[in-house]
Amino acid sequence: MRNVIVLLLAATLLIPVGALSADKPVVNVNPKTHPNLAQAQKLARQAYRSIVVALKANEGDMEGHAQKAKELLDQVNVELKAAAQFAAAPSK
Repeated sequence: MRNVIVLLLAATLLIPVGALSADKPVVNVNPKTHPNLAQAQKLARQAYRSIVVALKANEGDMEGHAQKAKELLDQVNVELKAAAQFAAAPSK
């Protein structure tokens, strides 16, 4: 998990101001309840947008690697939401 967050932080350094709109991944973790997970989701969204920008700049699909990275960021988002739900669940 820590490696994913570090990777996402590094990816945000590549994001140009006013990056193109990209709808995925969604931000659906409450930052008041889980600020760290919400921040990770935000970074995943920024990384996704950076990939969209890179795809447009390179005018190609980068042999499918960029698409795979987008899919992995979508999965990161799903796992972050699951982590937040698990943390919020009552103890057994």
